[in-house]
Amino acid sequence: MKIWNAYGSEHSMNLVMIGRFKSAGAAEAAKDAIEELQSYLTENEPDGSIYSDELMEIFRKLKIHTIGPSELDQFRYDFRIDIAQEKVIIKTDESDVSALWKALIDRGARVEMFSAHDYPKGDD
Repeated sequence: MKIWNAYGSEHSMNLVMIGRFKSAGAAEAAKDAIEELQSYLTENEPDGSIYSDELMEIFRKLKIHTIGPSELDQFRYDFRIDIAQEKVIIKTDESDVSALWKALIDRGARVEMFSAHDYPKGDD
């Protein structure tokens, strides 16, 4: 049972995002791309208003073209990313995840998102 008396960001979203790809290789490449961005943006504080030349080069290399400067901090959030054959599965307690689904879509995924609170088994 969920009881929330107020709205805020202090509760757990328990979000599951699944990117389905045409092949396991494409899923693995997408996971690697997200992890590369996560690593770069963890080590290099994003400005939030402009892309560095180095970041632009990473975006070109990774074939990710739709993430805005204000979304870069999302790669610094806590999320778990796994592979299951042709699927990339991302789990997080965050609700601000537009950068992650944009990265999956840019890499060719069909994306599904749901709350594991409401759908604990996933495919209900």
